[in-house]
Amino acid sequence: MRILTIIFLIGTLAACTKAEEKQRQIKITYNNMPIPDSLTYLALGDSYTIGEAVPLEQSFPYQLAHNLNATNHLVEKPDIIAITGWTTGDLKKAIASRDLKNHQYNMVTLLIGVNNQYRGYSKEDYRTEFIELLNTAINYAGGNRQHVFVLSIPDWGVTPYARANGFDPAQVAIEIDQFNAINKQETEKMGVTYVDITPASRRAAYDTGLTAKDGLHPSERMYSLWVSQLLPVVSAQVKY
Repeated sequence: MRILTIIFLIGTLAACTKAEEKQRQIKITYNNMPIPDSLTYLALGDSYTIGEAVPLEQSFPYQLAHNLNATNHLVEKPDIIAITGWTTGDLKKAIASRDLKNHQYNMVTLLIGVNNQYRGYSKEDYRTEFIELLNTAINYAGGNRQHVFVLSIPDWGVTPYARANGFDPAQVAIEIDQFNAINKQETEKMGVTYVDITPASRRAAYDTGLTAKDGLHPSERMYSLWVSQLLPVVSAQVKY
């Protein structure tokens, strides 16, 4: 009996040591030190990328990095170029001002266009600027189109903010679909992976827990839904 107890304790300690080591690996990806043999990640977008109304660690880029780490794809802290309210034109200017010409990343995500729709901007201009941004994302991925991932525009028309401010959810949905038709078409033309998160975003119409406290932006749970769609394709296509 005593021998069995000792064996059990040794096994338990070994399991704890492995668990602690895995947790340590996850934690070190969020400091400012580079990790040997780790992946670099650039996230381009607007409020949906920066995680407006939730802590940064709950944004989808951080959740994606965390989940990749948990599946032994070590990823450094995401480099994010995104600000609430940005249109495609704003994102283009911001990228130009960052001087990342010599930077290359193992993976790049792009989610942009909701503010073009919200402000009633031209769909033709959106197409032109989206193509430019997609080419930029591909360049940052070292020309590897398999390492670029475009997310569709979420539907904010189902949120409490939209209802409280008199927006017609049906009309917003139509316009969101029109902008998404553009970004999907151009993404597929370039052979880049397109992840349609819009249906998940529309679940907020009947699940209030998917919207942040500001009544407009996604909650941590909503971002988790997006990551559940992103994770399999990123894991399959991005290798060391």
